[in-house]
Amino acid sequence: MRLDQWLWAVRVYKTRTLAAGAIRSGHVRLQDLPAKPAREVHPGEVVVVQLERLRRTLRVVGSPPSRVAARELHAFMEDLTPPEELDRARLRSQLEVPSRPKGLGRPTKRDRRLWQRLDSGLRDDVVP
Repeated sequence: MRLDQWLWAVRVYKTRTLAAGAIRSGHVRLQDLPAKPAREVHPGEVVVVQLERLRRTLRVVGSPPSRVAARELHAFMEDLTPPEELDRARLRSQLEVPSRPKGLGRPTKRDRRLWQRLDSGLRDDVVP
């Protein structure tokens, strides 16, 4: 099975086009080497995928006939992503500053209070 098809079938990317684009741009490595979308994947190979905030390490277990349900993923891939990487990605997403899209005007009192609550909650969690 092609690498881009496999990444789509095991739900790493939402579309096969996104998977192929990520592979071409160097965000996916197969056996620690750059890969091409049409590269065949075989059981036992390790795929490293750099998503926005997370670097996932996956071992190919099998080739699904088509896109599979989330509860059936264990039959086709093994997630080798270290727990530290998952924690780091979770922390990065919590530390992002809320922003407003341009053109929405001034923040309301409710928005400001929500941001203050989020800000104070983050400071309590991130104590050195």
